[in-house]
Amino acid sequence: MKLKHVKTVTKPSGATFTYLAVPGQKLVRLPDGPRDSPEFLLAYATAMATAEPAERGRKLATGSIAAAVKAYQTSAAFKTLAPNTQTQRRGHLSKIVDRWGDARLSDLRTKHIQADIFTLAPHPANNRRKVWRGFCAWAKATQQIALDPSLEVDKVATVKTDGFTPWLPSEIETFRKHWSIGTAQRLALELIYWTAARASDAVRIGPGMVQRDGWLTFRQKKTGGEVSIPFNRALPPFALSMQGDLDFLKAAISAAPRHMTWLVTQNGKARSDKAFSSWFAGAAAAAGIIGKSAHGLRKSRAMAIAETGATAHQIAAWTGHESLTEVQRYSKAADRRRILSGAEPEQNLETAPTQNGNRTARG
Repeated sequence: MKLKHVKTVTKPSGATFTYLAVPGQKLVRLPDGPRDSPEFLLAYATAMATAEPAERGRKLATGSIAAAVKAYQTSAAFKTLAPNTQTQRRGHLSKIVDRWGDARLSDLRTKHIQADIFTLAPHPANNRRKVWRGFCAWAKATQQIALDPSLEVDKVATVKTDGFTPWLPSEIETFRKHWSIGTAQRLALELIYWTAARASDAVRIGPGMVQRDGWLTFRQKKTGGEVSIPFNRALPPFALSMQGDLDFLKAAISAAPRHMTWLVTQNGKARSDKAFSSWFAGAAAAAGIIGKSAHGLRKSRAMAIAETGATAHQIAAWTGHESLTEVQRYSKAADRRRILSGAEPEQNLETAPTQNGNRTARG
């Protein structure tokens, strides 16, 4: 067995001494004798545990992009970002340093940022652009650069999609029939479907988040915003028709073992959001539901609320959306369905004049 940083020194007298020699630190005397003896290994382990790790990596040149990136990640501008956002941006910043770290920050131009992001697929490219924008804004604010070269970098065009596909009511019923109350899979569905929480939040929700006034309150990992959802209290008028879903959730919780969080592994440990997503997708597939994710349930709850006649602001308050753009789409779609089904009186569509003076419906 080879032990790191063990050094043998021979004195002029011929006597030998053994030391722990961690670079940049004082030598620590180790016992004489065989290096596989319990006495030696204990002393070695103790010395290694108390040794300060040597600073690794190349020395960063003053004024370099690498030095600026390091300073940026310790700045208030970076630390005020949501923890999940910080983690994602560190990955991008690491790649920026790998490619451009030795260059001088003052030499950074728009063409360099464009060259960096255009090597990526559209969505990753736009994420990298956000990182450059944040970094350059900080560098300009701290007077390390006079002009922000990222401002002239346009977003990369992407194909518009609806993202994660919502679950149909029939698919939710199919899942419920396959996974009965008492299974972890059923609890996962009911929790996400009722709360509309992202997976990163759902794995952290537990009984300690139920307030005395009956609100289930948690802070979103992605945005840092606080969300409160009715749990042990009367539902708002628009949500009365959803009481059955809340009853399912409470039944699933009552049948589950008690833990700090409601979603746990078989060993009673909290689930990670990444492992949870793939685990839940597997549970859906086992129930015969292909291509649907936990995030799709979040959309299904927003749609269900919209179909009760709730406003966009009420939907956003429940789901924690910071922008009304997406939730307004749910509201408009629900309004159209109610009109077509006769649930609301027909309204005249707004008309606009045409070139010949007649008026035609806008649509």
